This record gives sequence, C-alpha cells and structure tokens, in this order.
Amino acid sequence: MATDDQIVAELYKLMTMQTRVFIVHMLSPLGSRMFTKAKQLGMMSQDYAWIITDGITNEINLMDTSVIESMLGVIGVKPYIPKTKELQEFNTRWQLSNLSFIPELNIFGIWAYDSATALAMATEKARLTNDKFQMFNVPRNATDLERFGISKDGPELLQALSNTTFKGLAGNFQLLDGQLQSSPYEIVNLVGHGARVVGYWTKETGIVKELNSSNTKAYSTSKNNFGSIIWPGDTTSPPKGWTIPTNGKKLRIGVPVKDGYTEFLQVSWNSASNSAEVKGYCIDVFDAVMAKLPYGIPYEYIPFATPDHKSAGSYNDLVYQVYLGNYDAAVGDVTIIANRSQYVDFTLPYTESGVSMIVPIKDNKGKNAWAFLKPLSWELWLTTFCSFVFIGFLIWLLEHRINEDFRGPPSHQVGMIFWFAFSTMVFAHKEKIISNLARFVLIIWFLVVLVLTQSYTASLTSMLTVQQLQPTITDINQLLKNKEYVGYLQGSFVYDLLKRMNFDESRLLQYKSLEDCDELFSKGSGNGGIAAAFDEMPYTKLFLAKYCSKYTMVEPTYKTDGFAFVFPIGSPLVPDISRAILNVTEGEKMTEIERTWFGEKTKCPDSNTSLLSNTNSLGLESFWGLFLIAGIAAVSALIIYVILFLHEHWNVLRSSDPDSSIWSKLAKLLRHFDNKDLSSHTFRNIGLTERNICGGNCMENLEKVSSHGNFSQTPQSLSLSNSPHTNYPPSPTFSNLTEQCLSSPQVLLNEMVNLQAATVHVVEAEIELVNTNQDLQMTAGSTNENH
Repeated sequence: MATDDQIVAELYKLMTMQTRVFIVHMLSPLGSRMFTKAKQLGMMSQDYAWIITDGITNEINLMDTSVIESMLGVIGVKPYIPKTKELQEFNTRWQLSNLSFIPELNIFGIWAYDSATALAMATEKARLTNDKFQMFNVPRNATDLERFGISKDGPELLQALSNTTFKGLAGNFQLLDGQLQSSPYEIVNLVGHGARVVGYWTKETGIVKELNSSNTKAYSTSKNNFGSIIWPGDTTSPPKGWTIPTNGKKLRIGVPVKDGYTEFLQVSWNSASNSAEVKGYCIDVFDAVMAKLPYGIPYEYIPFATPDHKSAGSYNDLVYQVYLGNYDAAVGDVTIIANRSQYVDFTLPYTESGVSMIVPIKDNKGKNAWAFLKPLSWELWLTTFCSFVFIGFLIWLLEHRINEDFRGPPSHQVGMIFWFAFSTMVFAHKEKIISNLARFVLIIWFLVVLVLTQSYTASLTSMLTVQQLQPTITDINQLLKNKEYVGYLQGSFVYDLLKRMNFDESRLLQYKSLEDCDELFSKGSGNGGIAAAFDEMPYTKLFLAKYCSKYTMVEPTYKTDGFAFVFPIGSPLVPDISRAILNVTEGEKMTEIERTWFGEKTKCPDSNTSLLSNTNSLGLESFWGLFLIAGIAAVSALIIYVILFLHEHWNVLRSSDPDSSIWSKLAKLLRHFDNKDLSSHTFRNIGLTERNICGGNCMENLEKVSSHGNFSQTPQSLSLSNSPHTNYPPSPTFSNLTEQCLSSPQVLLNEMVNLQAATVHVVEAEIELVNTNQDLQMTAGSTNENH
C-alpha cells in the first residue's frame, strides 16, 4: 500500500494539472488517507470537485469521523437498497446474533445473503439427487478452490439458479447471462457527519430526484434533477472544474504581421536580439482583459511571420494554425466569420461589427437652379397652394355682399381671390375685412402662414449655407453596372465577400494602409485607381477620421461580428475571457485605450451632419395638424355663412314657381347673392343719407331740379349759372356732377347734398324774383291809372 509521502507527491502532481475534477476509485482505507492529505494541502477548497465510487461510498458509515469531516462536499454513488421491513428485521436479527461485532452489513454482505438464498431456492427447484463430485488431476500448487471436484448435477443447478427470481433484501434478484442485474444507484453528498441523498440514477430514466416518480418520461441528465448540493469549500456554487496549470507553461499567442493600420497592431523587430515587440490597440485590449481574470495566466506573443520577418500568411492561415495547435490562441484584428468558427472558438467581440462602403464626396451647394423648392416636399407644396386658393375663395365669399373691395367685374373678382390669398403669405394685403367670420378664418390662417414661412426660411437658409456633401456613388449596383474598380484591405476576408457579391476579380485592387487607399481614390477608377473601397467598420472609422472632408461611408452595412480573440475549440478560457471582455468594454479602460491609440481622430466633426439628401425636405406629416386646424375653422365659417344666407333668403325659394327646377332656384339665389346686402352696416348709412336727401331716388330728384330756373332740359348741357338777379356762386355743370356721382357713391352723396342746398337757394331766388316782378307790375298798373 502507498505511503503518505507517495500520496502527497501524487496530489502535488494533480495540483499542477489544469483540471480540478477528480474521480476517486479505490478501497476505503486508502481513500481515507488520501482525503486526509488532500485536506491538508488545501485541495478541498471551492475550486475542486471530488467524486467517489461505491468502493468508498458503501463504507462511509464505517469511516472515522475526522475522515468524513475532511470529505465535506464530496459526491458519491452507491447501489440503492430499499428501506423495507424485511431489511429492518434482518438487521435486528443480525445484531442479536453472535456476529454482532459487525454492527451492520454493507451492500456486499446483503448481496451475499441474497445469493445464498437464491442458491438454496435453486437447489430445491433442481431436486438434486447425485451428491458425487468428479475429480481431476490437480497440480500440487493448486488452490483449495481448484481442489474441489465438479458436481455431476452442476448443469441442472446452474439452469435452476438462472431462472430464480425473487425480491431480496437488496431488491429484485435476477441473473441475466450469469450477471446480477444492476439496481438503481443513489447519488449522495457528504455533509456534516454523514451522507445525504441528492438524486438517483436508473438505466431507464437517467438522473431523477425521486424514484418511481410519475413525472419522469424520458432519459435525462439535467442538473435540475439534483437536490441542493454542498460543494467543497462549503459553498452551493458549482466549481468551475478547471484552472490554469501551475507548471510554468506559457500560452503561445499568435499575432498577425501587417504593414498598414499600425494603430490596431504593430510588430517591430530588434535585429540585435532577433526578438519582436508587439503593441497596438488590440494588444492593449487583450492585456486589459487578461488582467480582469480572477487568476493569473502566463502568456507570450509570437508573431506569425517568416524567418525574414514577413507575414507568413493571411488571417485565415493564422486561425488555421490555432486549429493545428501551433498556437494556443490568436490576438489581433481578427474578425468573427462563419467559416473560421468551424475550426476555432471565438470570444465575444470587442469592437463594432460590419463591412461598409467608402466613396468620395462632392459639394452640391448652389449648383441647383431649383434649390428654392427643396425645403418643402411636393406634397407640402401642393397642399399649401390648394389651401391658399381655398382661403382666398372663402374670404371673397364672406366679403362679396358687404365689401366694395370684393365686388366688381368677374375678372376683377377672380383676380382679387388670388391676390388676397397669396398676399397673406407676406401679410401685404391692403383690403379691409368687414365680416367677423372672415376675420376669424384669417386669424387661424395667419398662424399657419407664419409657421410655414418661418420653417421654409430656416430650411432654405440651412441648405444654402451649410456645406452639402453628396456621395459620388450611393448604390453597390451602380458599381457593378459601370464595372468600376473597388478596393479592399490586403489579407482581409472582404476579398471573398466582394467575390460573393459578383465583383470581377480583375476589378478588385488591394491596399495596405490609409495612405494607399487615399492614393487609389485620387487616381480614379479610370486611371488605375478605385471608385469605392470596402472595409470593416473599425478601419472605416479610422480612415474617415483622417479624410473626413473627402470621403464618406454609404449604407448598407454588411453584417459581421467584429474583432475577437481566437482559441482552440473547447478551450475553457473562452467563457472567462468573454466575461472579462464585457467588463473591459463597459468600463473606462476601453475609453482610455481608444484615446491612447486613436485620440480624438475618430470623431469627424461634419462627416454625418454635412451629408444632406432629399429626405431633409419638410413633409406634410410635420404640418398636417396646422392644416387640420385651419381647415376646421374655414369649413365651420363656410357652414355658418351658408346657413345664415339661406335663412335670410328663404322667402326667395318659397316665392318661386313650384314647377321651376332646382337649378333655376339656385340661379335666383346666386343673383341675390351677387347683390349688395343693404342691411349691412357698410351700406346702411349710405341708404339713410339717400332717403334723407333725395327721398330715396337721387337721379329722379336731379331731373326734377333740372326743370327749375336756368337749368337746360338736356342733362348733358344742364348747368347752374348765376342768375342776374342773385349773388350766389356758380354751380358745377350737371354733366360733371353725373360723371363724378357715377364714379363714386360717396361723391354722389356729397354732391347731392351740395346740389340740394343749391337748389333750395335757387328756388328761393326764383320765388323772390317772381314776387318782385309782381310788385313791379302792380306799381306800373297803379301809375297808369293815375295817369
């Protein structure tokens, strides 16, 4: 049997290994010593998991208490023995027998008892009659067992034993092919001073929490079928099961060798020592991630290069070297793609993902004669025009019968509708609005006009003053149709992507650095250069940071999963490193690393805001609320006006001929609509003045006045002149008066007042003259009588 020193030496070997899950298959005396030493060496901590077989588990109750305490958290398996009444009675009889120095039989003793019972039953069943044994020549050094002869009834006894089945102390007893059928196994967890059952295993159902459970329908190995388990270290959290070995071996980390984009990765060589120095954004991220791990891992960077310090292959070649085991991992600007994942495992990405297209840009500011139309979409232009016309028509409708500014010949009225409507756009209308309904409509409309004009002005100002940079190419189909040359980064998987996008290989040009890409763009597609470049998002952002005034990124972005670290398939480091990547990328460390290698160059000030497209036009969806309010106000005013007009002129419809058509009735209403509304306050004062001065008919009074005095009978030549018998001032001619009156109603009223006053004076003068003539005649008559 092994000594304690040998046990300790073997345990030290286990400590240098990566695994921390151990299965112990040995006898209980050696197992007891081994667990005692493991406890002393600290190997019963929470990093370890121990599983013991039935050789130890069956004798747990026979071990010393100190040994059981050192085995806290150990998982064990042993055959399941039902706790039946028969077993309890047997244990009682056993303890009362002369063999009570063994307190309780283990599984092996119970199996032996069941086997003896089965043999007795088989013997009775076989009815053996021949008790003779056939003897053979036995060598001198034979064992006692070999010295037994062979019973002549042996075959019958074996057949009877194979057919014997019964329910024994250990469960159902049955032999199949000479082997006892296995019973269910108990899975126990060593806690305190004993073992606690946490599950069972059967050949039919796998792991179950309880035997004979009705919920078990299929074979299962789910951990959810276990009860709560206490693991080494007195914790309920399952151990990881592995750790980094402490035997001093370093991880060999392969890194690519490249010429351009040294901000991400740069390999410099020391010619004196022939050693390489690796630095860059990717290296700093990996170092920060490894520092976040809860354990230390020694590693070293090994460039993927030829003896002359040149690149040894593409990124796919580097990934394949990890698959072959030449490197333990690969670090660099390696992108996660599907075909690589067939050979290696990737961690979570630590950069943005996607492949985008880079194209040159051109300034279109001030080069479009119709730029003044761009601030508004065509739907908004059309809606605004129709709204102006409708508001102009509505105001004319509301003002036509009461406002002289909205009357006149038809052509004048049509022109007034358009003039008044569009003059509100600059608030330049001079016409006086009389109707309260029209004023209400205009208040709402002025709000709409104010918002529209201010929005249009702001948008147009922005379009004419801000630099408008338009991409020279907006669609990949344009490149394919024109057979343009496109570029890609040397060694990148983008080359395969472009071929899958149906680009001709002869039209694909590679570049190594930012400067090479810019030079290809400067030459142009027709002069040995390129019209567009396809690159991964981190490279694209770095390129645009340096040349943001000359190039832009065009959608769409082709989905990839970003840069990640490469490990062999099944590497236990991948989950821990992925979690560490999340901790780094979500913290300030990532920002610090980006600032160290990229500074503020990755933020181009106008790479996004300066690119304007037709989608910047203001649309109807931004103003439909305003038009809705104005429309409701206008329609409401129109309905109110129509109702009032029909109520006022309903007698016109009632007095119409019942046999007349609807159109004739409407025509009659329209004729009334075209007349002035003399009941309106704007015409009411004029009507009262006419009645007071002229008796309601100024022209008839003029004709009456013309029959007196010195007025001629012809209106064209009628004039008021100074009577030789009066001292009144001369009056204007009637022709001039008629001309002025017809030109303006107000002039007509003023002149009628003056004319009435002059007429009164003339009549008085005529009466006075007649009276004077009568006096002269009477005087002359009296004189003649005297003579």
